[in-house]
Amino acid sequence: MCLRRAGTRTRTEGTDDRGTTMTGVDPGLLDDQQLMKELETIHRTRHDTLLYGSNDALRTHNVRMAQLEGEYLRRHPRRPVAVGRTRSGARERQPGCEA
Repeated sequence: MCLRRAGTRTRTEGTDDRGTTMTGVDPGLLDDQQLMKELETIHRTRHDTLLYGSNDALRTHNVRMAQLEGEYLRRHPRRPVAVGRTRSGARERQPGCEA
C-alpha cells in the first residue's frame, strides 16, 4: 500500500497498528497502472491483516480497500463480469442449490 506521513489535501488519512497517523495517495490521483498495483497489494495483504492485524489496522485496511475498489469501479462501470461469478452462474455449477 502506498502510505505516506501526513501532509497535503491529496492524501487520505488513517492509522497504522501503532496508532501512528498515516496517509495514502488519493486513489483518484493514481493513474490506471498505479491503481492496479495498489489494488493487487492490498488484496495480497488482506488475509494477514485479517488474521494478525490489530483492530485499527483492519479498520484502516477496510477503508483503504473501499477507496481503491470504489475508484476502480468508478473508472470501469462496464467492466466484464464472468458468468461464473454471478448467482445464476454459481447455481449452474452446483445443481440442487437453492438461494
